[in-house]
Amino acid sequence: MRVLLSTYGTRGDVEPLVALAVRLRALGVGVRMCAPPDEEFAERLAGIGVRLVPVGPPVREVMRGAALPSAADLSRYRTELVEAQFDVFPAAADGCDALVAAGLAQVAARSVAEAAGIRYVYASYAAVHLPSPHHAPPPRPGWPEPEADDNRILWALDADNVNAQFGEALNGHRAAIGLPPVDNVRDHVFTDRPWLAADPVLGPWRETPGLDVVQTGAWNLADERPLPADLVTFLDAGAPPVYVGFGSMRPSPDIGRMAVEAIRAQGHRVLVSRGWADLDLIDDDRDDCFAVGEANHQRLFGRVAAVVHHGGAGTTLTAARAGTPQVVIPLQLSDNPYWAGRVADLDLGAALDGPPPTVESLGVAFRTALSPETRARAKALGDRIRTDGAEVAASLLVEALR
Repeated sequence: MRVLLSTYGTRGDVEPLVALAVRLRALGVGVRMCAPPDEEFAERLAGIGVRLVPVGPPVREVMRGAALPSAADLSRYRTELVEAQFDVFPAAADGCDALVAAGLAQVAARSVAEAAGIRYVYASYAAVHLPSPHHAPPPRPGWPEPEADDNRILWALDADNVNAQFGEALNGHRAAIGLPPVDNVRDHVFTDRPWLAADPVLGPWRETPGLDVVQTGAWNLADERPLPADLVTFLDAGAPPVYVGFGSMRPSPDIGRMAVEAIRAQGHRVLVSRGWADLDLIDDDRDDCFAVGEANHQRLFGRVAAVVHHGGAGTTLTAARAGTPQVVIPLQLSDNPYWAGRVADLDLGAALDGPPPTVESLGVAFRTALSPETRARAKALGDRIRTDGAEVAASLLVEALR
């Protein structure tokens, strides 16, 4: 039995499929993965014995600027990615029994699976990416933001945008391999029974007519790596610091500076994660602020007073599992605003999903997040977060294939 996994995006898109790959291999399933050709992804997959089939340009190259690429460049990247998928996926899927695709960017995946006669599963990492009257579509960079108050209308307009971007390219390739055209690219990719790889407490699905969503729980692995020695020394030298990091996102350079200033104003030490934005110490002659590169968040987040981040699914989940309060400063991108809203709705901290943050608004957010009441709520919810999502998904897939 062999399965092809596929995604395109940053580490937050790749890591859940790494977890699924490990669980599938434990059940005796052969796995290969289509993912961006970035060196860190190649090394990560090599470490678990999974072959990387590179597709598309390196993500760091796409995300290299201080701002997102222009609408024209994003459109070009998306079109080229579809072409690359139809070039690469058929050979990658050869000999496989199923193709599991994560993310809307996997436009070619279902058609390739259909032509090969193998099972196709679409997975989302956040409920907000799936059409529902209970929420609006997430922001999609480079596409016009529709103006409407009704979520049903917004999702219909979203489908029109997806069709405008991908419809001609997808149906051209489908015709070339003897498949009929599709009239709704987005729903074709999603299917009417998508999987939701998100924790049911942190990011639940609300029942929606027309979609039979299978919520497996989030896909993640236990991380046993020790923390770097110099980081441990900093942590041991005083009270738990407040962590500030934005992962693979590149926020405004002022945000990191303001966050450190607001945290210090309340008498707390600061731990800055460099991330892809290469954030660093603000005043490196002071000993109350420390900058760290790659580190095990599962170990680290239990040792900090709060986690300040951009609203990525993985960071939100890891902080929630650690029982640590959060302050979310979401970029208006993908599921970031959704996770900010979930943190606010669950009273796990604070979310600044409005005007650009200031030192004053950050100070208010930190006071909320660092209160004893917020810590107690975060700790109570952390005990309810499931850890078996990837195992559940792997078992479901193997049972279906058998």
